[in-house]
Amino acid sequence: MTNRILILACLLLAMGSCASEKDYLVTIHTDYGDMHAVLFDDTPEHKENFVKLAQDGFYDSLLFHRVIKDFMIQTGDPDSKNAKKNVPLGSGGPGYNIPAEINKNHYHAKGALSAARQGDRINPEKESSGSQFYIVQGKTWTKEELTTDMEKLGATAQQLMARADQDSVKEMLFNVYQNEGPEAYGKKLMEMKDYIEEVMAVDLSKTVSPERLEAYTTIGGAPHLDDEYTVFGKVIDGLDIIDKIAEQPTDRRDRPVEDLKMSVEVEQIPKKKITKLYGYEYPNPN
Repeated sequence: MTNRILILACLLLAMGSCASEKDYLVTIHTDYGDMHAVLFDDTPEHKENFVKLAQDGFYDSLLFHRVIKDFMIQTGDPDSKNAKKNVPLGSGGPGYNIPAEINKNHYHAKGALSAARQGDRINPEKESSGSQFYIVQGKTWTKEELTTDMEKLGATAQQLMARADQDSVKEMLFNVYQNEGPEAYGKKLMEMKDYIEEVMAVDLSKTVSPERLEAYTTIGGAPHLDDEYTVFGKVIDGLDIIDKIAEQPTDRRDRPVEDLKMSVEVEQIPKKKITKLYGYEYPNPN
């Protein structure tokens, strides 16, 4: 009896080992080519839900309904299937949300597969949409930009402009914002960072991990979304497809003028094959 139990235990262990050696390869078919992605094991509810929706054909013929160059491309709204031109999209879903699985190990580098969600005001728990997701394009950043607390910089600049002895600074910054736009205003604040720190006696720096610094200064991304949305996977092949989609003209609601359809296919294959085909290295389980 003891030997039979030992043999059974060994068989179960072997089966578990074999199962762990496979993973789902996600293929996102688009009008501009295919993207291949993997889903993270440490966001299990998002992974299980995404795989189920894909296997059920939920994503077939949906549109990229929100596209913003240098930021992200978004899809997963079931209302976008066969949607007429100029119809507002972005509110549809499967009828449920998914609890947030925000993980410090995952961030919004280019190619990040992340769950869309409603804003904090009506969604303080940061629950994810049951089906809508976005793929990050983003842009590259300097080390100084990444290690500066931009939110604190903006708030401190407002405090500085409220001071009577800073009227000239206030006028200059106001003109930059009005005449050149928010991006130029942000750049000007970065140029004035040392001055603002000195006058207001504050430290505007923040700590960023070496891994994130490397990613955001090379392939780029959208660091301001970090730790606010659930990143549950990443594109490991076809990053150029993101760029092609992001280049397409959009209307004032950021919906592409010409419909961009997509579908999702998932296939369970050996992890070693995924690594061989696409160069993705799985994290060490230890």
